[in-house]
Amino acid sequence: MKSAADGNSFPLEVRDLTVRYGELLALDAVSLAVPRNAVTALVGPSGCGKSSLLRTIAGFEVPVSGVVRIGGRPVAASDCWVAPERRAVGMVFQQGALFPHLTVGQNVAYGLFGRADAAAQTRSALEMVGLSQLSRRFPDELSGGEQQRVALARALAPGPEIMLLDEPFANLDAATRQRVRDEVCSILRSAGATAVIVTHDQAEALSIADRVAVMMRGRILQIGTPQEIYHAARTSAVAEFIGAGQLLPCEIREGRLLSALGQAECDARDGPGLLLVRPEDLEMLPHSCTTGIAGRVQDRRFYGHDQVNGVRLESGELVQVRGPCSSERAAGTAVRLRLRRKPYRVFPTDSAAVAVGLATPLDPS
Repeated sequence: MKSAADGNSFPLEVRDLTVRYGELLALDAVSLAVPRNAVTALVGPSGCGKSSLLRTIAGFEVPVSGVVRIGGRPVAASDCWVAPERRAVGMVFQQGALFPHLTVGQNVAYGLFGRADAAAQTRSALEMVGLSQLSRRFPDELSGGEQQRVALARALAPGPEIMLLDEPFANLDAATRQRVRDEVCSILRSAGATAVIVTHDQAEALSIADRVAVMMRGRILQIGTPQEIYHAARTSAVAEFIGAGQLLPCEIREGRLLSALGQAECDARDGPGLLLVRPEDLEMLPHSCTTGIAGRVQDRRFYGHDQVNGVRLESGELVQVRGPCSSERAAGTAVRLRLRRKPYRVFPTDSAAVAVGLATPLDPS
């Protein structure tokens, strides 16, 4: 892989990028800086602008305004436009987009036409993805995972500044998807690639990326490490989207937070807000326990390694509780819920969704 120009910390920079499709605003003044030798995931619901951003970086879409810089040089701006093939970008599509009439080796060599080192680069790229022995096969003789690795080798072979991957695992079955995802990410890191991966799967984004950018409605709401995104969401929208976050109405009065799950000391100012609770934050206890909030099991989803129960509180709130499979309880069973001892986050509704930690765990009193 090539490295960005010396002194440029961000091989890819996007500033105030706006893209429209007729009346549809696909990207709304988006800014993004991608660190060198890191994997950045763009995650968000369908239609949020993830693929539009990737395609604009690659040069397949023309922005209304804004700037894209790759390796420190502008490739899209009000006064310049660089064609996709001259942007030093490697692209891996959802379908792989291999040429069916070319062998694996010929597919990988396609972007190296005319280069003296084409044969050597092709061999090196195939070795990198572990497919040297399949160089003479055709795409229809490969598994779905092998096809994606060929597509990755083809994108890596020219030595691009940036690797762009648009939902590259979406068409694979669950078991193959996880294996190929791990292989691809390992290859990208071994190659020292600077990569941007689009996915709608938040668990995938958190598990594969060094940095995560959460997108909604054509904007990036937050960028950070997976840990920052999960534990320190800046807005209620990010908190709810990532990690199956549950936002429960609460009220802060004179240093106390009151909610359907109890109350605790809180350093937020008085007023209404939303308490962020994730399924793993709640502990389900027998109804005979003297602590916790009363509720009744509504449903159960079994995942093998654990299970998630829907529990209706006496207040009417429905919450999800993740726990071990050994604590199986049938629908209709009376239980009590207790929040685990840890800090929680509150998003006051009158202060631009600022997260606030609780000073003490909630209690039912």
